Amino acid sequence: MSRVIQVGMADLRVAKAPDKLMTAGLGSCIGICLYDPIAKIGGLAHIMLPSSIQARKTDNRAKFADTAILDLITEMTKIGANRNRLVAKIAGGAQMFTFPGVTDVMKIGDRNAEAVVETLKRERIPLLAQDTGGNYGRTIQFCTNSGNLYVRTIDHGERVL
Repeated sequence: MSRVIQVGMADLRVAKAPDKLMTAGLGSCIGICLYDPIAKIGGLAHIMLPSSIQARKTDNRAKFADTAILDLITEMTKIGANRNRLVAKIAGGAQMFTFPGVTDVMKIGDRNAEAVVETLKRERIPLLAQDTGGNYGRTIQFCTNSGNLYVRTIDHGERVL
């Protein structure tokens, strides 16, 4: 019997098969799924911002792409994942609202996606699939049995990555 483990905003969780990880409300946020396909261990982080470096408050490391990915790796290896086998899938990073004169600094979704891709590259974790961008929200569920990432949207259907 599998459980569905909810992951909140600025939160991260890990699970072993057959459990599933789920997060809702991905707008400009990114859902980062890491997976060890041999141990069938998965992790999901729901990050809100690209970097902890310029943040005033950094006590919640799951909030930032740069620190959440590192913590997710640590938590997954604690329950048996092999860091060298990890692969990634990501979803989210939308630009939910547009305003005249918006600068690149305000494009949080794009900046989040870039930061996640850069951090994964730096950590040498292959990015197998992504569903990012657009102007719509997403809800995702990650299956630790198969490594499939199910992406649900309003008015844009469902996808399996």
